[in-house]
Amino acid sequence: MTTVDRPLRIVRTYHPRRGRLSGRHFDALERLAARYAFAPGFEVDVLEIGSGMGEATAQMAAADPERQYLAVEVHTPGVANLLHLIDEHGLGNVRVADVDAFELLANQDAIPAGSLDAVHVFFPDPWPKARHHKRRLIVPERVAILRGRLKPGGVIHCATDDEGYAHAMLETLTADPGLRNRYDGFAPRPAHRPVTKFEQRAVKAGRAAYDLMFEQR
Repeated sequence: MTTVDRPLRIVRTYHPRRGRLSGRHFDALERLAARYAFAPGFEVDVLEIGSGMGEATAQMAAADPERQYLAVEVHTPGVANLLHLIDEHGLGNVRVADVDAFELLANQDAIPAGSLDAVHVFFPDPWPKARHHKRRLIVPERVAILRGRLKPGGVIHCATDDEGYAHAMLETLTADPGLRNRYDGFAPRPAHRPVTKFEQRAVKAGRAAYDLMFEQR
């Protein structure tokens, strides 16, 4: 559904998942995918990488109608659910890309350097095994790419319920010379980040959520 060029495959930061599609989801994909597909020329203000089922994206975009949101998600049921939410709530400021985020960012025309107000990375796969750490989204080389797309003062906002990954994120983001931590360590949970069902399950299981907010110098 996305009209950006796909370069050669790079190391994935996600694990492809299978999920069942409901009739509503099939309908959303058939009717709405082309309408809300991202294409170069859509001026993105907020990039969300890994939008999941789209609840947080839809809520944040609805509360922030002056800014344009791009949700990047490779899980088909999540894409379909977000398309349904966009249509249901009449959100004209959201587009969806069903590609690897860093394949999309490899195309300079898709999201130009210095163009974003914010990058959201909420509850990415923690890849807990050491041999898989290279697949983590928040590692130095990928952070440098994300930071390069931010305006001065633009923010990388991350959240995770994996304590080990949270501390690794904090270390990586702190080490980037082009970023400055808005807080001393982890950020207080911002009111504008909606609580999703995923986060509710994590809290119920006894896992805290950690937020990090670093801005472009």
